[in-house]
Amino acid sequence: MGKSAAMSSATAPTESWPWPPAMRASAAWHVAALGAGVLVPGAWPWAIGAIVLNHALITGAGLTPRSNLLGPNVTRLPEAAAARREVAITIDDGPEPEVTPRVLDLLDAHGQRATFFCIAERVLAHPELSREIVARGHSIQNHTAQHRHNFSFLGPRGFASEIARAQDILTEVTGQRPTCFRAPAGLRNPFLEPVLHRLGLSLVSWTRRGFDTREGDPAKVMARLARNLQARDILLLHDGNAARTAEGQPVLLEVLPLLLERLRADGLRAVTLSEGMKP
Repeated sequence: MGKSAAMSSATAPTESWPWPPAMRASAAWHVAALGAGVLVPGAWPWAIGAIVLNHALITGAGLTPRSNLLGPNVTRLPEAAAARREVAITIDDGPEPEVTPRVLDLLDAHGQRATFFCIAERVLAHPELSREIVARGHSIQNHTAQHRHNFSFLGPRGFASEIARAQDILTEVTGQRPTCFRAPAGLRNPFLEPVLHRLGLSLVSWTRRGFDTREGDPAKVMARLARNLQARDILLLHDGNAARTAEGQPVLLEVLPLLLERLRADGLRAVTLSEGMKP
């Protein structure tokens, strides 16, 4: 497939979005509340309260990165990965020239693979480093074009523009079309999943995270990642926006060797999401 064909397929719409049960229930709730407000004398205050409560629940789901109420959300690898003793290390917000090459060397030294959820504009700024990630056996997936802080407030058009632009950039630079998407900070709203469905992307969050963008103590980050560590886990770390240790080192570079050694000791193998998602 040529580059232009790959880019056009990246934004080709698929079949209509299958509304998840929670969203169908939300629509029915709205209809019922409005109907009660019209047909039952004095029911408008209760109807308005019911709608406000429903919106609060939807907002809460959007603010919970591992929730699947707004649509499919991969938080662990499938059951088949357990038999293969696989986990997925995911690394967000890069590529970062100061950190990413050293991360690649650490992964190579331990014979492990990772998935990099990259910001597309950083990929444009560092295309050779991005291609090196792929050439060394790892995967690059979609983490939006700009990593906007207001991402979770966007509507359908804003989501489509931000995510499709990232798809085009990542496909053009790396030669591989992403199949997975992670929202900035994992935050979203009900308009996101229909856009991902049209673009052929799966929302992926995580099993556990180290909070390494704000915690500079490697021991604390490692403790969060290692708690009940087992096959099928999806672990979240950051090469971009990483917190610094007391010595000024990006904390990922202190944590990753500990994590990789723990995986070896537990007989676990870190694979890309594409590998780990295989049945």
